[in-house]
Amino acid sequence: MEATTATHAARTAESLPGPRPWPVVGNGLQLRLDRLHLQLEGWAREYGAPFTFNIRSRRFVVVDSPEVIGQVLRRRPEQFRRSERLESVSREMGFLGLFAANGDTWRRQRPMVLAGLDPAHIREFFPALVAVTDRLRRRWLRAAQAGETIDLQADLMRFTVDVTTGLAFGEDLNTLETPGDDTIQRHLNVVMPALFKRILSPVDPPAWLRRLRERELQAHIHELRQAVQGFIAKTRKVLAGQPALRDRPQNLIQALVAGRDREGSGLTDEDVAGNVLTMLLAGEDTTANTLAWMFWHLHRNPAAAAAARAEVDAVLQGAAGVQDLAQLGRLDLVEACANETMRLKPVAPFIMNQVVEDTQVGDVAVRKGQFVICLMRPGGLDAATFAQPEAYDPMRWLGEGASAHAMASAKRHTMPFGAGPRMCPGRYLALAEIKLAAAMLLANFELVDVSPPGGGEPRETVSIVMSPVGLRMKLRARG
Repeated sequence: MEATTATHAARTAESLPGPRPWPVVGNGLQLRLDRLHLQLEGWAREYGAPFTFNIRSRRFVVVDSPEVIGQVLRRRPEQFRRSERLESVSREMGFLGLFAANGDTWRRQRPMVLAGLDPAHIREFFPALVAVTDRLRRRWLRAAQAGETIDLQADLMRFTVDVTTGLAFGEDLNTLETPGDDTIQRHLNVVMPALFKRILSPVDPPAWLRRLRERELQAHIHELRQAVQGFIAKTRKVLAGQPALRDRPQNLIQALVAGRDREGSGLTDEDVAGNVLTMLLAGEDTTANTLAWMFWHLHRNPAAAAAARAEVDAVLQGAAGVQDLAQLGRLDLVEACANETMRLKPVAPFIMNQVVEDTQVGDVAVRKGQFVICLMRPGGLDAATFAQPEAYDPMRWLGEGASAHAMASAKRHTMPFGAGPRMCPGRYLALAEIKLAAAMLLANFELVDVSPPGGGEPRETVSIVMSPVGLRMKLRARG
């Protein structure tokens, strides 16, 4: 049903079922932050959705209906916003970019970020995407020839960092071919869990105690800020030498710096730095983890892998990887594998929203300042929409049964990139990266093994995004 005013709601947030709170702290000390998405999904099965819990005075309503979730996401930013704590902690750590910003800050930043990530820029950057993908191929070929086990997520993070820094900042970091571990990703791996923990902590300790606890963290934040300032300084030098780029920027950071320097823009150096850091986070963690889950699923489902490989072979005609956008557009089954992976293993398993004004979510009245958490995976496991929903079946997204209407309905149930005005601006880049890397893998290698230590299904952990723990991969070169 359509959202209405809170006066017509049948229930209040406080009246909903949910886990019993403890005195003073509520349910805060019951939460397992590294497995929060699984805990919330478990509570949804136990109490039904919507349900409620609280952390001290903060009231949370959890929903899992795709219809209700769609309404909430489309009503951002007017009636729902990112949480105040996310915004304040992100500002403190230097990550206040488009992902965490609200209100006028978000509105100022959005046009320039969208312009830097639109399909036209992806087309211009495509040759560089092909080159970075071939670096990954060469790296994996050396590992296959040596019989080495690949740290799958680490390599995919290097791949996506190289893509992100090239497209967004015009920088070729080439972490895939740089020895050692002194990479931006190493610092992000420390900072992101700390950011997530601070956002959901039941008690925010005094600043002096945080500084004492976070001495090591501060060193990583400092290194990230230094890297960002280096990107910005180089960009200013380029713009000074080529003033025409201010009106026709070639990448995201040029657009941000030029916008910052434009009289009356309202943008600040913090806006620029925050979006650079946000792009590093959003541009690589999500895509790398989706690819890791996809390769794991393909190894466990040889028939799906064989069908996708046959498509790749037919499209590439013996080439080692995708060479042009026409080929990329013909990889329908590879894209279906990605859709199926995102349905079963969404790297954003929940989206948290804070209520801007008293309103209604489904039949529940929610008040200003309360929170609505959208659980994204249950809709993709709905048997009424997806036959045998637990099975990995990419063909469900293709063929005679996959009409345009049916697929539109399916995507409304999964929403891997969100919905509404705050839909992920990097979705075109993410899909291009996924298809390029998957096609390269299938064209050149056989999957010998993709598993965590000890085998079985990898444990899911969440820290801003949901990732598999400890995936390792062994490859055999084809032919």
